[in-house]
Amino acid sequence: MTSDRGASGIAIDVHLSPDDLRRQLEDDVRHGLTGHPKRLPPVWFYDERGSRLFDEITRLPEYYLTRAERSILEAHASDVAKAAPAETLVELGSGTSEKTRLLIGALSEIGLRRFVPFDVSEATLREAAISIAHEHPGLEVHAVVGDFHRHLDRVPSDGTSIVAFLGSTIGNLTPAQRGRFLFDVDAALRAGEWFLLGADLVKDAGRLKAAYDDGAGVSAEFNKNVLHVMNRELGAHFDSDTFRHVARWNAEKSWMEMRLRSESDQVVTIEALDLDVPFEAGEDILTEISAKFTEEGLARELRSAGLEVVEAWTDDDDDFLVVLSTPFC
Repeated sequence: MTSDRGASGIAIDVHLSPDDLRRQLEDDVRHGLTGHPKRLPPVWFYDERGSRLFDEITRLPEYYLTRAERSILEAHASDVAKAAPAETLVELGSGTSEKTRLLIGALSEIGLRRFVPFDVSEATLREAAISIAHEHPGLEVHAVVGDFHRHLDRVPSDGTSIVAFLGSTIGNLTPAQRGRFLFDVDAALRAGEWFLLGADLVKDAGRLKAAYDDGAGVSAEFNKNVLHVMNRELGAHFDSDTFRHVARWNAEKSWMEMRLRSESDQVVTIEALDLDVPFEAGEDILTEISAKFTEEGLARELRSAGLEVVEAWTDDDDDFLVVLSTPFC
């Protein structure tokens, strides 16, 4: 681990170096594209271009998730603060921490002293941390660059904490991964601390499909961005025009799937891995799952990990759910 405190006074712990990320990318691509079926984790969407495309997606009329979650936080941030008067706010997968500003404002009124943004991107974290510190001069900001699957136990804690995991990122995990993650969250919390989770709710399949396959084609470009990342970082030779974006609702597993479907028989060379990857026409790469929940089902998953629901809030259209839980005594 490396740690520094810049001229701004912001502390940053780095548990994930560029070399670590490079090795992880190589491992994910090698194993994912030589497996059957082929798959890649969605983390590799988010280079600078991918993050910009996702920001565009959140503003599209079809993509209700960000607006719905924000409306809940606007209406209930003060309720969260009253139910969970924490001294430290930890945000997992923080990115730009845009929505979390609502929580920071509400929690600051009742004694918040420290904000801990946690993400894999050091550059994004630094930018967000500086912005938050400027907006809240009395707030200590201690950023952590890490992988929440591996480094949850490295999160600094001083006083009572609330850990926030927003944006329905929980839906990108399989049930087994969710179980492990929620168990790790429970293990990281002490009695009298809290976990705030944002999750998308099951709804009409047509609305779900539209949210992941918008008419403007931004979701398609976002999905294909993983091909551009592999081309740039690994010397791959993907032609994005030979792959088609596919979004489908898997009713059996209650999740949306994003896939890239090869339009022809082809072989793609990945120079950095000394690998040739064959594709048949119609063959898919699964690039993302986005699970949808019921309030009762999510409460069961939390309970199985040792977390008891304290409060739960939905938006006016019952599209999205924000749940506050705490470890069982």
